[in-house]
Amino acid sequence: MRYWDEDRPEWDGARRDYAAAWRNQPKWTVSRSSPSMGPNAALVGTDLETAMGNLKTRHDGEFQVSGPELAGALTDLNLIDEYRIYLHPVVRGGCKPFFAAARPPLRLIASEHIGDTVIRLSYVPAWPTRSLSPLPERTSFGHHPDAAGNGTWGQ
Repeated sequence: MRYWDEDRPEWDGARRDYAAAWRNQPKWTVSRSSPSMGPNAALVGTDLETAMGNLKTRHDGEFQVSGPELAGALTDLNLIDEYRIYLHPVVRGGCKPFFAAARPPLRLIASEHIGDTVIRLSYVPAWPTRSLSPLPERTSFGHHPDAAGNGTWGQ
C-alpha cells in the first residue's frame, strides 16, 4: 500500500514506526495495470502459480495476501493454507465481498482479540492444500485491500 511510503505530519510515533517497518519488508504486487512500486516492492506476472512457487522457494517466512480478487485466484489454485479475517466494528457499504465467488469450505482453528475492538478469526481449508514442494511455509490471506482493490503479497 502506497499509503505507508512516506511519513505524514499527522502521524503519531506508532504510525511512523509501523511505516518504517512496512517500508523495510519485501512486497510483491499483482496488478492488471503497471502501478508504480513503493519501497522494497516489485510487480509479479499474472502466472500466480509459478510466481508463488518462485517466491516460496526464494524467501523464508509467511506470505500475507490482501485483496479478494487475488485471494480468490489463489483459492482457485488451492494455494492458501490459512485465512485470517479481521473483524472491526465498522459498517461500510459498497465494498468488495471477502469471498467474491462461492466461499470455500473452511474450518475455524482460532480466534483472538486484538486490542479492545478487533477480533481475528483464523480458518483453514476443509480440504488439503496443494504443495509446491519444497515449500514448508504458509500462505495466508488477511483481508486488507487497498482503495483500488489491488492485492499485495507481503512477507
